[in-house]
Amino acid sequence: MVKKSSSSGGALPFFVGFVAMLFIGWWAFPRLLFSEMQQPIRFSHVVHVEEQEMACDDCHYINEDGSFSGIPNTESCAECHSEAMGEDPDEIKFVEEYVNNEKEVPWLVYQYQPDNVFFSHAAHQDQDCTTCHPDVAKTDTPPTYYQNKMTDYSNGGYKIVFGRGVGVDPAYSRGTMKMWECERCHAENGQSNACYVCHR
Repeated sequence: MVKKSSSSGGALPFFVGFVAMLFIGWWAFPRLLFSEMQQPIRFSHVVHVEEQEMACDDCHYINEDGSFSGIPNTESCAECHSEAMGEDPDEIKFVEEYVNNEKEVPWLVYQYQPDNVFFSHAAHQDQDCTTCHPDVAKTDTPPTYYQNKMTDYSNGGYKIVFGRGVGVDPAYSRGTMKMWECERCHAENGQSNACYVCHR
């Protein structure tokens, strides 16, 4: 007499395999795909925005020619930080290593568009900054910078797993803007989604 094999015997190996794949996909793969880096110095937006009551465009502004200033240079920061204003070791490091030596801080940029993308901040100046950028005004310490080893792009201070952020600081819940995000915003605001609008 031939014994029939039980169909329930395949459930356990399937379950174990499923859990193993989840572990690899959610924990192991992101650690292989992303390198973790810290900013050269700690920069507190809380101190500048809330305590010093500075506005975003005090440091990040649109130039007369329509170009965007981006991250302020050391010379701009030195207007207030020609010498350390307190005992903060990061500010002391900033003054001693960068201001005194007239050297730029090699900031790691969380949001950087590919070379084939043209983005004009001047054309978007009526939008709230947080439409595209993380709401950094409430952050006291920059999050860990996660760089994709395959593309060299950042994922906005968090690892991407299945299209979602893992270990994300809510203020840095945006990585480099994806094309679909730009297209959706253009469609919602009656703007053209023609290729040449963003790709030059």
